[in-house]
Amino acid sequence: MVSSIPMASKLPVVVIVGRPNVGKSTFFNRVVRKRLAVVEDTPGITRDRLYAEAEWNGRKFQVVDTGGIVFQEEDPLADQIRVQANIALEEADIVLFLADATSGVTPDDIDLANRLRGIKKPLLVVVNKADHPKRDDFAVEFYSLGLGEVVPVSGLHGRGVADLLDMIVEMLPEASEPDEDQKEEIRVAIVGRPNVGKSSLINAFTGEQRMIVSNIAGTTRDAIDTVLEYKGETFRLVDTAGIRRRGKIQGTVEYYMVDRAQKAIDRADCALIVIDGSEGLTDGDKRVMKLAHDSGKACVFAVNKWDTKEPPDGQPRKASLLKKDFLKIIENETPEIAYATASFTSATESAGLEPVLEEIMKAVEAYNFRVATGQLNRLISDAVFARPYTTKGRALKIYYATQVAARPPTFVLFVNDPELLHFSYERYLANKIREAFPLAGTPIRIRAKSSHNKKE
Repeated sequence: MVSSIPMASKLPVVVIVGRPNVGKSTFFNRVVRKRLAVVEDTPGITRDRLYAEAEWNGRKFQVVDTGGIVFQEEDPLADQIRVQANIALEEADIVLFLADATSGVTPDDIDLANRLRGIKKPLLVVVNKADHPKRDDFAVEFYSLGLGEVVPVSGLHGRGVADLLDMIVEMLPEASEPDEDQKEEIRVAIVGRPNVGKSSLINAFTGEQRMIVSNIAGTTRDAIDTVLEYKGETFRLVDTAGIRRRGKIQGTVEYYMVDRAQKAIDRADCALIVIDGSEGLTDGDKRVMKLAHDSGKACVFAVNKWDTKEPPDGQPRKASLLKKDFLKIIENETPEIAYATASFTSATESAGLEPVLEEIMKAVEAYNFRVATGQLNRLISDAVFARPYTTKGRALKIYYATQVAARPPTFVLFVNDPELLHFSYERYLANKIREAFPLAGTPIRIRAKSSHNKKE
């Protein structure tokens, strides 16, 4: 049974709302002291709700950035943005209504204020872009909204933010005590080319409309965290923007989308590579696979939209001929990532979800695996005896082998001459290691060093 865990189950939640382009993401980044939200001088950059942890004066709390809210908008995603904001408001302990000092009170501000008037949560009107004291006078106009305290700040320059945080900390409810027995999370970056169903998959896992889902490619722009629990393990799933070919990255928004995806992989234990099963393997999928493989993380494939190929009959684990053919194509066209395991899913039918999480758990266990030195040396010795390697009249001699790291498993071979270890023989030894130990789902690294440097 998969269960969703609210991201703020331990910490109070501060939610930022406001119309588009008032600087919510800049302010969010300032408060959490990280550049997490994509910032661009274009309305509508943030669409999903984005969570991060902040700390001030020794108090920790969750901050939630939401998409710009407007109530008369032809954007096909406007309704979903409002839904996302409403979900965030339900979770909120404190609401920050962000406005723009330079534009004054607008009809959209008034509409949003009217919607917030009945909310039974502590609320502050934060007037952003008050970059110098003269603009503090502009903030007075916002008292006309009738929402209470008005605080001028500059998210860009940090002016007034410390005073605001002092006020927020005073208003925060007490946080519940952390669970000392809580296990470490399994961090999973969900990656793939645009529109393969990454956000739909997270929504299926959590059973709620956690992400904005649309057939418009590029709907997700930031890396978004969702936490869920399965079989006693806690998973932090990070949905990322679809990764495009470099030549198709247009402007800074696209650049930061790809940058966020790369950073999500860097901080993950496992990359869940989502493929559109209805379209088959594409060049875009191969680029994503290479990115994940080069990162050195555990890797699992989720072949999504499989209900378009076979009916979601409750047998996602059954290895049908069609599934075997699909996996064979992946193996033949991307042999460098043949270690990755795969599950077949349908986000729309919520089919095959548990097998995905089980494959992730196995892959992460392999990613952390360590081999006893004695076992490893016996295995390498047997492999060399069964198939010795000679090139240009010189035999490769392996005197000693040891695992020097996990995450991923990394092995060093002390040899007579590192130049003699050809990549084909390295692959042979890697396959022998995989045959002997449970390393499906993780890359492994093999390095050769001269036996003369063994003591270094």
